[in-house]
Amino acid sequence: MLKSPNSLPRLLFISAGETLHAQLNGIKTALDAGLQFLQIRWKEAEVAQLQELIERSLPLCREYQAICSINDHPQLAKLSDVQGLHLGLTDMPIAQAREIIGEPKIIGGTANTLADVQQRQAEACDYIGLGPMRFTHSKKKLSPILGLHGYAQIQAALVEQQVPPIYAIGGILLDDVLPLRSLGIHGVAVSGLILQQPSSVKQLNERLHEQLDYSK
Repeated sequence: MLKSPNSLPRLLFISAGETLHAQLNGIKTALDAGLQFLQIRWKEAEVAQLQELIERSLPLCREYQAICSINDHPQLAKLSDVQGLHLGLTDMPIAQAREIIGEPKIIGGTANTLADVQQRQAEACDYIGLGPMRFTHSKKKLSPILGLHGYAQIQAALVEQQVPPIYAIGGILLDDVLPLRSLGIHGVAVSGLILQQPSSVKQLNERLHEQLDYSK
């Protein structure tokens, strides 16, 4: 099981859709395009619907050798073969979730401020979803917008600290990738861009793995 922070793919896809068909279609589209890290997120679904989505997504992830995690629902993460769980700031504490799902499954946590990042660091999250970068329709209760300046301030305060991989999230565009990486951000979490332009997976991965020139 994948537990080394540096081995986490730099591109994370957050599933979207109001129906099972829409969710599965989006997941299949992203995997077809080369996606290697999936987070299943379907807030409006009943547990039985979410369970069906997980059961139908896992074979696809195995076929494409992609990591599959789910948003919320630690019990489903424990009982299924998903490899990870993501929790929001108002969800169950990380330590409690870890007791439920056990090792070596990965646990990610949401953050919006420096204090949140430090909290997630203390909670021993495997990765942090930090955002939002800008306004996005994919989340109903949006935290304060960070923008590139917000990420820069947070990263500056974390210099020389051991912090889990941080993914920028929230309305991420292709042109955001290199500026974010230059700040030390590990990767990006994307939903709408990939669903609207599946070819962006290749472009995002190219920029996420491009050698940066820090001498400029």
